[in-house]
Amino acid sequence: MGQKVHPYGFRLGINKPWKSRWFVERGYDKLLVEDVKLKAELREKLKAAGVSSVEVERPGNKLRLIIRTARPGIIIGRKGAEIDKLKADIQKRTAREVFIDILEVNKPELDAQLVAENIALQLEKRVSFRRAMRKSVDSALRFGCKGIKVRVSGRLNGNEIARSEWYLQGRLPLHTLRADIDYGFAEAHTTYGIIGVKTWVYRGDIYEQKKRRDQGSAVTTSGVFAS
Repeated sequence: MGQKVHPYGFRLGINKPWKSRWFVERGYDKLLVEDVKLKAELREKLKAAGVSSVEVERPGNKLRLIIRTARPGIIIGRKGAEIDKLKADIQKRTAREVFIDILEVNKPELDAQLVAENIALQLEKRVSFRRAMRKSVDSALRFGCKGIKVRVSGRLNGNEIARSEWYLQGRLPLHTLRADIDYGFAEAHTTYGIIGVKTWVYRGDIYEQKKRRDQGSAVTTSGVFAS
């Protein structure tokens, strides 16, 4: 079962929070589509900033975005110019009061999404997939993760027949609900097709009495402080 279920969705409400936190009685579909579009556009626009995740909160008629990133300076810009421009653009499109919180990811080597994107970027630059996988696995273990698995699928090294290869170091208890497993997926757009990259990072167990410390620390907020 652990192999078939999304590691994040499997642990929702147990040790993982929802990435969109709001409630409405009417017009749920419109807000859901708005959420999905916003997240996709922000990821595309802020590709250079190494965005790990975008979380959405909707208190009243306001919209609050929490962006976790490895390079907050790129999003903020000089004297906060970039973040103000981004805020004004979203405000114009959604017709809501927008607040943006930027959280810095202290250890990008332990963030599954950033690891997957890093491998995809290397594959696009024609680095050998084995070398890219090994490098990411070694650096994650060096930064203190308990286990990591990387899987790449597609026309590896330009071979005519697509295949999958994976690399696992340490432990990866997918069935254990208390295990803090981060999951990331990215695509490498190469000249011979798309190569998919999946990453699982096991950071240890979370017990109820021991509250989990967040992976990010607040850097800046635009109107509201990060909780």
